[in-house]
Amino acid sequence: MFGQSQDSFEHYVDSPDKLKNLYRRVLIVVSLSQIFGGAGLAAGITVGALLAQQMLGTDAYAGVPSALFTLGSAGAALIVGKLSQRYGRRIGLSTGFIVGGLGAIGVVIAAMMNSVILLFASLLIYGAGTATNLQARYAGTDLANSKQRATAISTTMVMTTFGAVAGPNLVEIMGKFAVSIGVPSLAGPFILSATAFILAGLVLFIMLRPDPLEIAKRIEAHKQVNKTESLNKANNKRGLTVGATVMVLTQIVMVAIMTMTPVHMKHHGHGLSEVGIVIGFHVGAMYLPSLVTGILVDKVGRTAMSIASGVTLLFAGLLAAFAPSDSMVLLIVALSLLGLGWNFGLISGTAQIVDSTEPSTRAKTQGKIDVLVALAGASGGVLSGMVVANASYAILSLAGGLLSLLLIPVVIWSRKA
Repeated sequence: MFGQSQDSFEHYVDSPDKLKNLYRRVLIVVSLSQIFGGAGLAAGITVGALLAQQMLGTDAYAGVPSALFTLGSAGAALIVGKLSQRYGRRIGLSTGFIVGGLGAIGVVIAAMMNSVILLFASLLIYGAGTATNLQARYAGTDLANSKQRATAISTTMVMTTFGAVAGPNLVEIMGKFAVSIGVPSLAGPFILSATAFILAGLVLFIMLRPDPLEIAKRIEAHKQVNKTESLNKANNKRGLTVGATVMVLTQIVMVAIMTMTPVHMKHHGHGLSEVGIVIGFHVGAMYLPSLVTGILVDKVGRTAMSIASGVTLLFAGLLAAFAPSDSMVLLIVALSLLGLGWNFGLISGTAQIVDSTEPSTRAKTQGKIDVLVALAGASGGVLSGMVVANASYAILSLAGGLLSLLLIPVVIWSRKA
């Protein structure tokens, strides 16, 4: 497909050594795209709520930007999944990143025009980049065996760290650059996002050849002669349910607390550079531990790491709730634990999803599950602003921490089923 012949596919299917080399090359290409993708998603996390607060003049809807780009990512996850299933990862992922970049350009224009309607519409489109950044983690697993999958997921995710940590810490620099060219300072990071997302898309479009999902489909076709392939459908459904639940719960808790932290900090006298530092640590904790997490998920097991996610998120919520609002150190620790708990949940949940799917339906199923994850994030973003406006940041953090404990009975149920 798209210039790849039947012979080129068979070339890899019939040679384990060449397949192993292709697997490694796919990881390198996807990892390179993730560096740019990480920088692209950082802007929305860091200044999205502040930009809405500035344009709307109220805190009550500060969670709306997070909700919009996560809602946009829900629709994009479904579309990217279907495109990937039909045309391969290369077309699906490159399209998603480039569309996300166009959305970031729209945010910059909206800030210049002071148009809230255009801002909200652009944030929906920007969500395509966020969705694609997450969907890319699956591309590294298409050619991995069951003992490599979590490690493959984590390898691509850890590369996101370079861009994702740099992004928040470039907020002030990009703000000054934006002002110098006549753009509002809070829109500056979205200039970085537009560039980064489009570059990520181009890397995948040019370099992700042959397509790993198409190769995986060929391998599956060769294995159809083994009747044992269809004996685990009940286990597969259970694995999909548990993996999806783990990712949904961790996403709600992480997005809710993360979204309102910059607003909480601003109300207590912290500047934009300090917000960037805290969010930088948070995003670093979301991605940097990935390589170790992947190894642990493959060695210790999906179940143990899912439980570890719930416990870590509980501690993050408790610390964020009870830490003095003027303590940068405790805020950094709380948001780092929040990112780490999310990391544990995402990688263990994703590994269960990959374990429970076959190449012939994998990308489409993964896209549908990422829709649920994105909708969960959107719900967390909207509710977070309302909770803080009507109660407090401490109540929000405490509720998030307690919600994460639901992961434990879900995982226990999966073991007993």
